[in-house]
Amino acid sequence: MAIGSALRYREVRVGFPPQQEWQVEAAPLRRAPGLDWLDCVLICVFVLGIYTNFTLQISTKVPFPSAPSGVAGLILLWRRRDRITPKALACLLGVVALYLASMLCATDIVHLSRRTNGLIQLTYSLTIGYALFLTVTEGSRRQVSGLFLAFALVIAIGCLLEGYGGLRPISDAVRKVIYSRGVYENDLRDLVLYNRVRPKFFASEPSSVTFCYALLCFLWMVISRWRWKLVLYVGLVGLGLFAMPGPTLLLMLILILPYMLFLASRRHGRLDVGRLLLVACVSVVFVGIFWVLAKTLYPVRLDDALSGNDPSFFYRVRGPAMAAREILTQYPFAGAGLTGEPFIEERVTNLYLRSPAYSAHWQVVTPATELLINYFWLHWIYLGVVWGVIITTALTIWLRVLDVPSVAFVWMAWAILGQASGAYVGPTCWAVFFLCSAAAVLHQRQEEPRKGRKSQALYGLLPPQRTTIRLQPMVSPSHGYDDSA
Repeated sequence: MAIGSALRYREVRVGFPPQQEWQVEAAPLRRAPGLDWLDCVLICVFVLGIYTNFTLQISTKVPFPSAPSGVAGLILLWRRRDRITPKALACLLGVVALYLASMLCATDIVHLSRRTNGLIQLTYSLTIGYALFLTVTEGSRRQVSGLFLAFALVIAIGCLLEGYGGLRPISDAVRKVIYSRGVYENDLRDLVLYNRVRPKFFASEPSSVTFCYALLCFLWMVISRWRWKLVLYVGLVGLGLFAMPGPTLLLMLILILPYMLFLASRRHGRLDVGRLLLVACVSVVFVGIFWVLAKTLYPVRLDDALSGNDPSFFYRVRGPAMAAREILTQYPFAGAGLTGEPFIEERVTNLYLRSPAYSAHWQVVTPATELLINYFWLHWIYLGVVWGVIITTALTIWLRVLDVPSVAFVWMAWAILGQASGAYVGPTCWAVFFLCSAAAVLHQRQEEPRKGRKSQALYGLLPPQRTTIRLQPMVSPSHGYDDSA
């Protein structure tokens, strides 16, 4: 009997013996998940905002980060308002309340106004990220994976056209118009490290291009049901390294680790020990490939990073880890507070200058907002040990309420991608968090609507049908009619 069907029974007596008639009326099930054209457009606009990091300055102290993402996210929130459950809304409000409490517990109340501004931005980012999650999980696996793959291929083709098709002058001209600051112009460094100028393809800097490409390809790989998707995923890594060289793309190989450990090793919704051991071995192989490619493709930059001569690696990975250790030691309870860079700027700057991994030839960057480009470590720098654990637990509970099958996958993927992105209170950080959550939900979805009538009836796309089953009474060969039937 189909799940969700309504069962009705009535007994009809027509002469003798009585007949029993069962009527089974198939009640319409929930419609198959699917996105309409407007949903797809809004998701693309959201990702475009993350890709460009286009920010509108509302006032001197109040920015509107990733403005296209904000507009698209608010529209998505309104369109999915009926999917917001009371428990999920309570979790969102509870998380924001905990951030507020951590902010009030932070040292030096003088910076309260800046922390309040950070809390407003964080609430905005969490809200539109949640709207994105509700929308993406409404789609089918084939639909969403195709959308992300198409966006990633557009980035790759655009970078190829910029590098080999004469698109660079147009891209540079557009970038100078739409970005008032933060435009990457260090082409000489690219020539030294990569033997060519890296493409920007209308983004503010090459790192935004490689970050979004890596994220979108990873999401496609997780969501897709294609049997040979890992082979194509490795091919997408190679395409990216050719079209837009950069070490961020090597994180795509590291990202296979959480996917294999926490999603691919699942069977019937639970981790299977045998498959876990198998995929762990495969993950180790991909980590080895990561190291080989890093040594082969970027030998100069890898040596500089390991020896402390690469400022980008220092500011993104090594420096933030050092700063986190320092702040957690000094302020373990509540850290520096949300967007508390001014409070710790002098301490972090002195820490960097004293570090043997810091080069005297580098220009000291101020304010400290540009010294901490890693949202994973910023989580602990802003919140400290105690509040960091409390809010991590609250976010984990929220994911459980949203029925995310593997919280470990979400946190691990979020942490890996955090090594290439900053702005903890910005939309990018939480878009990664909720997109990985949505990918985990879709990965566990086993059934999808097809065009056939049978599948459409299963998902309630056809009107309910009524089936009548007549049960004849059992007749005993020796005693005639058996009333016990």
